[in-house]
Amino acid sequence: MGRSGVITFKGNPMTLQGEDLAVGAAAPDFALHYAEAGIQTLTLADLKGKPTLINVVPSLDTPVCAVQTKTFNQELAALGDKANSVTVSRDLPFAQARFCGAEEIQMRTASDYQTHEFGEAYGLTIEELKLLTRAVIVLDSDGNVAYKEIVSEVTDEPDYSSAMASLRMLV
Repeated sequence: MGRSGVITFKGNPMTLQGEDLAVGAAAPDFALHYAEAGIQTLTLADLKGKPTLINVVPSLDTPVCAVQTKTFNQELAALGDKANSVTVSRDLPFAQARFCGAEEIQMRTASDYQTHEFGEAYGLTIEELKLLTRAVIVLDSDGNVAYKEIVSEVTDEPDYSSAMASLRMLV
């Protein structure tokens, strides 16, 4: 298994495990889960056909993750149905649904809690914490990686403007 690199969490070095996903590469398939009439599955095939912003956070129940998700939710509203978006964390799907309801978040959420395969395939698992690191991935309508940012300090926010500019170029 390839190593994605080192990040910091509150200044402490942490190791990312999983494959190093390159811009231009075909995005690996995944099976994420979300709460809607029980537990449903979301796969890469469900997102193909439109450009997609994947907002990756350690936990929606933390301040920076909440701000990041609210910010992207607001930015994405202007694109209407021209793009897909999904926030991915390892929170349980029910907790994700509660957060979105309480915060009036329209973007879809999906959880990597069952198999952790998304984190491994995308190189976003923090080995020491078994959580996903903070990242933003933009896929084109064919499912190829058009943009990727892994935030080097997990407690920092991502570069919203670069991610949204990349997504806008694809719609």
